[in-house]
Amino acid sequence: MKTKHGNALALILLLLLSTGSLQAAPADDIRALAAAASQTKHHDSPYEEQDWLERFYGKNSYAPAWKIGTARAALALLKDAPANGLSSEDYNADGLATALRGDAIAPATDVALTESMLHFLADLKVGRVRSEYHTTLPDPRLSAFDPVEQLRAALNQNQLPAAVEAAQPKVFLYKKVKVLLAQYRELAKQAETPLPALADKTKIEEGNPYPHAGLLRQRLALLGDLAADAPATANDVYAKPLADAVRKFQARNGLTDDGVLGRGTIAALNVPLRVRVRQLELTLERLRWLPDFGPGPIIAVNLPTFRLWAFQLGMAEPPPPLEMRVIVGTAVKNQTPLFIGTMRYVEFNPYWNVPKSIEKAEIIPKLRAKPNYLVDNQMELVPLSGAGAPIQSVDAATMQGLVEGKFRVRQRPGPSNALGAVKFAMPNPDNIYLHSTSARELFKKTRRDLSHGCIRVEKPVELAQFVLGGHATMTAEDIEKAMEPAPMRTVSVKPVIPVVLFYATAITDQHGTALFAQDIYGRDPALEAALTGRYPKPVKR
Repeated sequence: MKTKHGNALALILLLLLSTGSLQAAPADDIRALAAAASQTKHHDSPYEEQDWLERFYGKNSYAPAWKIGTARAALALLKDAPANGLSSEDYNADGLATALRGDAIAPATDVALTESMLHFLADLKVGRVRSEYHTTLPDPRLSAFDPVEQLRAALNQNQLPAAVEAAQPKVFLYKKVKVLLAQYRELAKQAETPLPALADKTKIEEGNPYPHAGLLRQRLALLGDLAADAPATANDVYAKPLADAVRKFQARNGLTDDGVLGRGTIAALNVPLRVRVRQLELTLERLRWLPDFGPGPIIAVNLPTFRLWAFQLGMAEPPPPLEMRVIVGTAVKNQTPLFIGTMRYVEFNPYWNVPKSIEKAEIIPKLRAKPNYLVDNQMELVPLSGAGAPIQSVDAATMQGLVEGKFRVRQRPGPSNALGAVKFAMPNPDNIYLHSTSARELFKKTRRDLSHGCIRVEKPVELAQFVLGGHATMTAEDIEKAMEPAPMRTVSVKPVIPVVLFYATAITDQHGTALFAQDIYGRDPALEAALTGRYPKPVKR
C-alpha cells in the first residue's frame, strides 16, 4: 500500500500496521509517530503540516483520538472524497478500511486516520497544489482555517460531516460543478461509440442524408441536448430535431451554434466522457484556490469560456446572477492574467491611456507611416512633464520625444474610443480592467480571445447598474445618461467589489448546464503535471 501523501510518516504507519508492532496503544507510540512527522517536509505543498500531529495529540497528552464509530464515520467521508473531485487513494482510504475491520484501533491506525483527515480538510480548503493566486507558502488561508483545530472541534462535537462541509469553497459555482461531476461520472459508465470522422471540408446541413443519424441521436440524448422522448426521425437523415440539439451542444461547447455538422463538432461530440470528468475535477481544484469572500457583490470572469458572472454572496434568497459574454486577451501574445482584484471606481466616457507595449509595437509604426494617424483616431500625445497641452500634430522632434518616452498616447472619449462608454477600474500591476467596446460585432464570435489583455464586456449598462447598485446618487437612469457622449466622469464604487479572473475549461452556467471550452492558454496540462508530482520524496530538515 502506498498513499499519495506518502511521506516518511505514512511509510512508518504502513509498516507498523502490516507487522502488528503496535499492540498496546501507549501514548509513547503516538508521540513517536507525531515526532517522525515533524521531521518531514513536502516540496511546494500549499501547506506546512510538520507540526499538525504534534499539536493535535500534544494537547491531550498524546492519547488516542478515535473511537470505532467516529473512525468509521471519518472513513466514509474519505471514501466520498471523489464527490469533491479528489481521490480517496490520497487519504489511504482502502488501507484504513482494512485496519478498521475490528473493534479496536491501534495507535498507528489512530494516527494514520488523523493525518488523512487533516490533509483532507486542508485539501478541501486550499487545494492540493500551489494556488495561482498565492505566491507565498504556506497558503495564508490556513491561518484562519486551522485543520488541527477544525478536526479537534469536530471530534469533540461529533460533527465530522459539518467540518468537511465547512472546508469546501463557498463560491456558488462549486456546488453546481459537484452536481455536474456526479452526473458526468454516471454518464461515463455507459459505453461510448464514437461518431465516424468527416472528410476535410465535409459539412452536413439540416435535411441532408447522414448515415450515422441514429448514433448521433443516441449521443445527443446521452448528453442531454436531445430529449429522450424526442420524436423519432429517419435514421439516415440529419433532421431538424437533431440539428436543433446540435445547436444546443455547440453553444455550450464554445462552437459556432449553426446546427451544421462539421469536423470540429464531430470531434467535440467524440470527446470521451472520462475526459469531461477530469476537466470538472480540475475545475473543483481551481475553485478551491479562491479565498472566502464575505457577503456582498462579487464579479467572476472565466477566461476560456469567455463568460462573466456578477452575483451576491451571503443573501438568503439572492437574485439570479448577471451573466454575459466577454472578450479576453489573445492566446498567442496577450494572455489575460489570473488574479483577484478590487473594483474601486468606474469611468464614464473614459480616456484610453495606451499601454507602452501597444504604443511601441503598434502606434509608433503606424504614426511613422501616416502622420495624421492621431487625428484620424481621436488620439493625442500628453507630455509626461505635465507642461504643455496635448499634441495631435507630430513633427520629427515630437516623434523623437515619443520614442524617448517624453509623451504618452491616449485616445479621447467618443464613439471610436477603444474602451467604449465605460471603464471598470480595479488597479493592478498588469493594468487589466473591464470595459465596454465600440466593436460590438466581436461578441458574435465563438472564440473571443481577441484583446490586448483587458476584458471587454457584452452588457456594460447592466454591469454598471450592478456595480453602482449601492451608490446613493446613481440610479439606473443616471447610469444610462452618464454613458452618453460627455466629458469623462469618475464615480467611486462603494463598497468596493472583489473581481476574480479564473480559468476553468469545464464549468456550469447559472442554470446548471454544462459548459466546456477549449484550453486556450494551455493551462490544463500544467495543472495535471503539478497534481501528478505534488508529493515527491521529502527531505529532512
